[in-house]
Amino acid sequence: MKKRTFKIVSFLFSVLLLSACQSQSNVQQTTAKQNKKVTHIYLIGDSTMADYTGDYDPGKEYMKVRYPITGWGQVFQPFFVKDSLASLKPAMTTDSVAVIDRAHGGRSTRTFFQEGRWRSVYDHLQPKDYVIMQFGHNDGSEKHPERYINIQGYKEFLRLFVSQTRQKGGNPVIVTPVARNYPWKDGKLENVHGEYAQAPD
Repeated sequence: MKKRTFKIVSFLFSVLLLSACQSQSNVQQTTAKQNKKVTHIYLIGDSTMADYTGDYDPGKEYMKVRYPITGWGQVFQPFFVKDSLASLKPAMTTDSVAVIDRAHGGRSTRTFFQEGRWRSVYDHLQPKDYVIMQFGHNDGSEKHPERYINIQGYKEFLRLFVSQTRQKGGNPVIVTPVARNYPWKDGKLENVHGEYAQAPD
């Protein structure tokens, strides 16, 4: 009887010990995941950098509604796979990079700000995150007064995005507008963005 009791107690003790070890392992794994550092790259701008998948058109399937339209931001994440991060030092020193595309078609710097789209990015910015901004297509479109803003206003909104990104300890990057595929002259693509392409200088 004593031997049987001893065996039962020994068995229960072993089970408890193994459980404790497993729990400790789970805690360590969870802590490691929580401590994993991520650099966020926020993309703000217009249709040329937008990601049309996901919830861009809520309730509508990308392949049926938008495909093959693709903004460059939609294919930006694959450039930050784990084995590429080492080559990005010292600009990137974290374990991973998450691209968060907030660009939306038809937006100028002014409307992006007025609609609260910038606020949603600003509220989530963490030190060392990046904000890549590309506007100009819609800012300079005088025939669309609902989105147009003159060159002085365009510069001011860019300054705002830059200064508030730095205020949060982030890294602002201004990208000039993507060239339209017209007009061509003597084999060269002409600039249709005028002063808006030069504004960040």
